[in-house]
Amino acid sequence: MMINATTNGRQLAVGIVGAGFAGLRCADLLLQHGCKVTIFEARNRLGGRVAQSNHLGHLVDLGPNWIHGTDNNPILRIAKETGTHLHAWDEDSFVIGPDGDPLDASEADDYSSLLWDDGLIADAFRYSNEHHATIDPQRSLHDFFVEKAASLFIDQPEDVARRKREKLLQVASMWGAYIGSPVTRQGLKFFWLEECIQGENPFVAGTYEKILEAVAKPAREGAEIKLNAEVVRIVSDDGSGEPGRVRVRPVVHPADGVTQDFDEVVVTAPLGWLKRNKAVFSPALPPRLSRAIDSIGYGTLDKVYITFPSAFWDSPVDRPHHGNSTTNGGIDAQGTTPNVTATTTPLHQPPPEKTPPHYASFIHWLAPTYAPTTNPQRWDPQGINLAALPPDSAHPTILFYIYGECSSHIASLATSNLDPKARDARLLAYFEPYYSRLPHYSPSNPACAPTAVLATAWASDKFAGYGSYSNFQVGLEEGDRDVEIMREGMPERGVWIAGEHTAPFVALGTSTGAWWSGEGVAGRILRAHGLSKGDQT
Repeated sequence: MMINATTNGRQLAVGIVGAGFAGLRCADLLLQHGCKVTIFEARNRLGGRVAQSNHLGHLVDLGPNWIHGTDNNPILRIAKETGTHLHAWDEDSFVIGPDGDPLDASEADDYSSLLWDDGLIADAFRYSNEHHATIDPQRSLHDFFVEKAASLFIDQPEDVARRKREKLLQVASMWGAYIGSPVTRQGLKFFWLEECIQGENPFVAGTYEKILEAVAKPAREGAEIKLNAEVVRIVSDDGSGEPGRVRVRPVVHPADGVTQDFDEVVVTAPLGWLKRNKAVFSPALPPRLSRAIDSIGYGTLDKVYITFPSAFWDSPVDRPHHGNSTTNGGIDAQGTTPNVTATTTPLHQPPPEKTPPHYASFIHWLAPTYAPTTNPQRWDPQGINLAALPPDSAHPTILFYIYGECSSHIASLATSNLDPKARDARLLAYFEPYYSRLPHYSPSNPACAPTAVLATAWASDKFAGYGSYSNFQVGLEEGDRDVEIMREGMPERGVWIAGEHTAPFVALGTSTGAWWSGEGVAGRILRAHGLSKGDQT
């Protein structure tokens, strides 16, 4: 029988703001130690950015699609325990040039090798690791790539070399889909913080649905959960004369909220929310914590799923696999590039499954010039061919990854007040120049007419902080310390902060990082109250 955790003769009461992976894992550990846990979630569901939708007629993830790194990764363990299907991509990719024509396969492979096979990415990690103390904060990853590219192709005619350098830098723009911001915004000084858990990067073909169910189960069974409960005030001193008491004032729509008192409060809201809602905290946040929240970047990574009657494009293309530049199809054959949160480059894939031949799994449309009306900025979409998943998970869908200003633009279309048919028509009009470049496309073929479109639109989501995922932008001067300051929170006030933005450095920006951050805060609370002797949390 569980013994209730007590403080001064009372059961320890903890309020958790936000029911994403950080809040749910935090609740789990606190409940295991007999605490009374109340979770306030502004949405009408649990999971935060871990969410699924059936809008397309088949289940897809609105949040993470991947498990980044498999070494001692608790999310991988849960995936296996729940029978969640994980997929190893064949790692073949297709690159469509700015004019709309596919790049020659050998040329595209050369660019991939220059980036990933102990190439520019690995060089940038090494340089950032060795020199971050002296790197100019204004120097970007793109600046580093430009400098390195200048020494490439020097044995070729200048016009050919210039064209290839330009193409290489266009291919390198894929980094934006890993951090939710353009590569020009990625600071070189703290690029070393982008390295993630070592191991492989499987794709969650079965979606995060069962993983979320498992993570949420302890909270569902043991915590008081208040949905549609937006927290608008966290007061650290309620005038009761009891130091350390924390008051949370949730607003439950449509009725007015009721003020509740807690011994400790854990705030797991996204970094973007914290940036916009610092006034929620009373007294005001300490200046150094406020500066840390302002300093770390916040991306706008979004996804758009477009489904068709059938996968008209999905027949093997007449091109070789990557050859020596890959393993198992394998980009970075020797493992010389640090693991990163790759989304549209299948870095460090598990051993491949036996699947029928398919069109390339990954597509990158480089700086398109052929959509001047809808995309004059030449934003580069990146895509995954979901028809190439194993038969029990496959569906005739292209998953587009978008980021930065493009993500904000698409989110504004997706959340507009237009009639749903008109809204979807505008979304499809934006993406038609790209899916129409796929093999066998014909505007007169019914198989090529989309049946549904779904945009995640985190960039327009108030409770997501109008974006998704922390990053390390140019101008950042104390990025590692900023993360540590947020991770420390305000224990003297009984206010703690958790989320992917406070995770261990090897898991920042990942679902695993969110899990670990909630676990870490729960352990610190329990230790502070003498409730975790011998625990390893």
